This record gives sequence, C-alpha cells and structure tokens, in this order.
Amino acid sequence: MAVAARGTRGGGSGGFNGGLRTFFSYRIFFSAIFTLLFLATLSILFSSHHHHHDDDSLPSSGNAYVQRTFLAVKSDPLTTRLDLIYKQANDHMTLVNAYAAYARKLKLDISKQLRMFDELAKNLTDLPLKPSYKSSLFEPGSPVDEDVLRQFEKEVKDIVKVARLMIVESKESYDNQIKIQKLKDTIFAVNELLIKAKKNGAFASLISAKSVPKSLHCLAMRLVEERVAHPEKYKEEGYKEEFEDPSLYHYAIFSDNVIAVSVVIRSVVKNAEEPWKHVFHVVTDRMNVAAMKVWFRMRPVEGGAFVRIKAVEEYRFLNSSYVPVLRQLENANMQKFYFENQAENATKDSTNMKFRNPKYLSMLNHLRFYLPEMYPKLHKILFLDDDVVVQKDLTGLWNVDLDGKVNGAVETCFGSFHRYAQYLNFSHPLIKERFNPKACAWAFGMNIFDLDAWRREKCTEQYHYWQSLNEERTLWKLGTLPPGLITFYSTTKSLDKSWHVLGLGYNPSISMDEICNAAVIHYNGNMKPWLDIAMNQYKNLWTKYVDNDMEFVQTCNFGL
Repeated sequence: MAVAARGTRGGGSGGFNGGLRTFFSYRIFFSAIFTLLFLATLSILFSSHHHHHDDDSLPSSGNAYVQRTFLAVKSDPLTTRLDLIYKQANDHMTLVNAYAAYARKLKLDISKQLRMFDELAKNLTDLPLKPSYKSSLFEPGSPVDEDVLRQFEKEVKDIVKVARLMIVESKESYDNQIKIQKLKDTIFAVNELLIKAKKNGAFASLISAKSVPKSLHCLAMRLVEERVAHPEKYKEEGYKEEFEDPSLYHYAIFSDNVIAVSVVIRSVVKNAEEPWKHVFHVVTDRMNVAAMKVWFRMRPVEGGAFVRIKAVEEYRFLNSSYVPVLRQLENANMQKFYFENQAENATKDSTNMKFRNPKYLSMLNHLRFYLPEMYPKLHKILFLDDDVVVQKDLTGLWNVDLDGKVNGAVETCFGSFHRYAQYLNFSHPLIKERFNPKACAWAFGMNIFDLDAWRREKCTEQYHYWQSLNEERTLWKLGTLPPGLITFYSTTKSLDKSWHVLGLGYNPSISMDEICNAAVIHYNGNMKPWLDIAMNQYKNLWTKYVDNDMEFVQTCNFGL
C-alpha cells in the first residue's frame, strides 16, 4: 500500500510537469515558425527592392502591390504630377481630334468649330515642345522645376477648359447633325424603294391593262365556235344604202374588243331620240371580225340602227407603200424596239415603257387618219373610242358649227398641263419652228370630223409627212395623239366640256355631277371598266349597258 501511495503521488507530480513541458514546447515551436516566416518575408522584400533599384523597371510577377507601394514612396511627386498633366493633355487632344473628324464627316470643313478644334489640337501638341517646358520638364535625367510645372499645368488647364466648353457646345449639334444625316440616308433608301415599287407597280398595271382577260378571250372563242357550228345562220349580209347615206348619223368605231364595241353602240342607241337614223361603222382585225359579226347577228341593235362590220384588211389602199406606219413596222430597228426584251426594257425605263406597246403602231389605232378615204360619200362622221359610254343623245354634234374647221374636240388643258410642250419634242428645230408649246391640247375619243373640210385641208397628207419624219421617234414618242395634235393644229374647233368627260380610267376624283352631266364619259387610262382593276365608283356606269342576257356573257363569267 505504501508503495502504491508513493507511486501515486510521484505519478501525479510527474504528469503535471510533463503537461507543462509539452505546453512550453508548443509555444517555442510556433514562435520559431513565425520568426522564420517573418525573416523570410523581410528577405523577399529587401531582395525585391534591391532588384528594382538595379533594373529600374516594373516587375511582371509576384508582390506587385508591395512593389508599387515602394515605387510610390521612392518616386518624385513632381514627376508624378507632370505625368498626370501630360496624360490629361493627351486625352483631350484625342477627344478634340475625334470631334474634328466628325465635323469633316458631316461636311463642316469650312465651319468655325472645325477650325477651333484644329487649333486646340495643335496647341495641345505644341505645348510640350516649347523650349522652356522641354528643357525644364521633359529633359531626361533633369529634375522637374516646380514653378515651370505650375505654369505648364495652368496652360494645359486653360486649353482643356476651352476644349470641354467646345465639346459640350458641339455635342448636341453634332448629335443632331448625325441624326439628320441618318434621316437623310433613311429617306434616300426609302425613296429608292419607292421608285422601285412604282416601276414594278407601273409594269404590273401595264400588263393588267394590255393583256387580254380570260373572259374576253372566252367570249371571242365562243362566238367563233358558234359561227363554225352554224355557218348557215351567219351568211354575209348584203350592202345597204344606209351605210353611205350622208343624211344619217354615222359613227366610226375601231376595236378588237367585242363587248366594248357592244357597250358603245348600246349606250348610243338607248340614249338616241331617233335610233333608226344612226349608222355604226365598226372596223376590227381579221382575227376578231367573225366574232364581231356573230355577236351583232345574235344580238341585233335595238331601235332599227345599222351596224356595218369590216376587217381592216378589206381596205386595200392601206398598205406599206402608202401608209407610213406600216412601212415603219417593216423596219428592223422598230421591230426590235417593240418586240424584243419588252419586260426588261420596261422595268429599266418605267417612264417610256408604255410607249413600247405595239398597239401604238397598230393599224387599228391609226385608222382615224384615213376616215375620208374609208367613207368617201360621207360629209361628217363621229369618231368614238371603244372605252367610252354615251349618256345623252349625240345628234346635236352634227349641228355644231365648226367654222370651216376639220375636228371638233374637247380641250384638256388647264394651267400649264396638257399643252403641246408635253406631247412634242420642242428641242427639235422643226417642231420649235412650226408649233406653239403653250397651245392647248385636246382629246381623242369623241371627235366630230367634217370630212369635206378634211379633204380640202389635205390633213391625211399632213399626217403622212410628219409620221414619216418621226421614224426615229425624234419629234414625239409614240401614240396617235401627238400626230393628231400636229395634223389638226390649226383646224380644231373647241367643244363644250360637257360633251366629253375624260379620266375615268385613272382619276378617282372626278365629280359625280360632272360625270352625270356629260354626254360621253371616257375610261381613258389603264383601269378599263371590263378589267378587274377598274375603279368601282365608275364601273356601274359601264356595266349597265352590258348585254347580260347574251348567253356567252354569262358562260364566260365576266363577273360584272
């Protein structure tokens, strides 16, 4: 027991001493570690500073923050201040040059602002090059003179102040200029798109207007089919004295459109007080003459009016040796102009594309210049286009005193519009010498012609003379109105405007009162009433004269 007790006391004292020794051993160990770390850090710092002192360059790795701290402590504050001032000057010089570049881009080369920006940039560039500053501030190895630095700083600040004021003043102006330029660019781009769209639209409109609608083609085919199926019903009619009776009212209609001719004749007859005194001379081409004859045999004109239908080929005197237009159509250049690459030419030249339509040199279109020879026994005749509708009795036109002139027509000029200058080339010496550019133009489509005066004035010979001169299209572009204006230059009598109202094929703004008071309304333009593109507000004025009871009109689905 005694041994055990003694062992126990000894053991308790030894455990305490052992723990104390262990505690101090740890403290000594950690103190040694921290001492070594501190010495290692000091060694790295002093070695880095010594390396910088030897190389005089910024380190590229390790302890960059500590190294910058040592540089800041070691560097001259005046040098640092000089660097900052110089950097400020360079930054503002770059900004000034940028605004000067904007000014040049906006085409302000002669502006006061541009000159001032150039002067500021030059001053900022030249300032450090002054001898006093260069030797005292920018000489390598020399100390910075504080007084000179202060003066340099003052000059830089003055220039920078002016530059900032100018930039603030110019920024809004330049921003507006840039916005204006962008707006101009946008307007230009939109205008280009608009021009292109107009060209495409005009070309599409031309195709719609000049192409034969399916319904019209169907009608002609049905009529010809009827002729072939029942030839005994459609034998040629004999000559009638009324066809050349000068005491009757004679009309000339030249067309290849069956339903259009039908509407013209029906509208004349329905509004005539004495329809049995009216004689219609219809001339078409060889391809449509059979269809035209079948129509008027199946649907005779009401009221006892007379209709004579002939093909243009039946007038033997109309040949290339006599008619300039037929002779010109034999010309290779003319054929190329009309018949080669029409779509390509049209899209490139929308202004002249409508004049490339071969109809302008078709014989049907130029027959109006041969009326006295076609109807040698008549004294007067009323020429009607196939796109007109008659709303009143027209016999009063035969009683109009033409004062010995050839052509009775409604004038179309107003202000500076529809004058001779718009139809003829007055840069050509012949045109300039013979005609007045301000002379008022008139309309084809409803014209009362005194054929006796025509023969006396030799108007057809005048037409031949001018048409032959225009083979290269140097006097006028194309069409029948310009040669008509020339042929009947001094032999046209102006009629009251209520006789003939034009524009229903292109003008949506014609007064309905004016239309209702007109004796003849004319769908001149591309929007013909038998086409889908016709203007709805005028279409019913034409469709009410369509013979809807005719079986082929219903079969061919005119959609009227």
